[in-house]
Amino acid sequence: QVQLVESGGGLVQAGGSLRLSCTTSGRTSSSYTMGWFRQSPGKEREFVAAISWSGGSTAYADSVKGRFTISRDNAKNTVYLQMNTLKPEDTAVYYCAARRSPFTNVVHTTGYDYWGQGTQVTVSS
Repeated sequence: QVQLVESGGGLVQAGGSLRLSCTTSGRTSSSYTMGWFRQSPGKEREFVAAISWSGGSTAYADSVKGRFTISRDNAKNTVYLQMNTLKPEDTAVYYCAARRSPFTNVVHTTGYDYWGQGTQVTVSS
């Protein structure tokens, strides 16, 4: 089994930056494709970014492309989401997710096997 724990959420002003972390544990956790999703009250959980097990492939939602960067450090069993130029519409609970490689079906929630509990990101205007 794989356990995921997110951290780094908080309150920031529009235009500011924040870095989220997701620490994984369990058997062969470093071999998983990792993704970030977010969900606002009353809305569906939406894809934000994903990264392959090696870090060689990444994918981003159009709404965050150019502003957010996903990365991973397998030695630390950690995945990061660097969020820059934050906007009020980025406000949501951000969830870390994991699935077995290869790097496929990364934009769909149903493609992931494990989920963290989420961390709140609030962007004020």
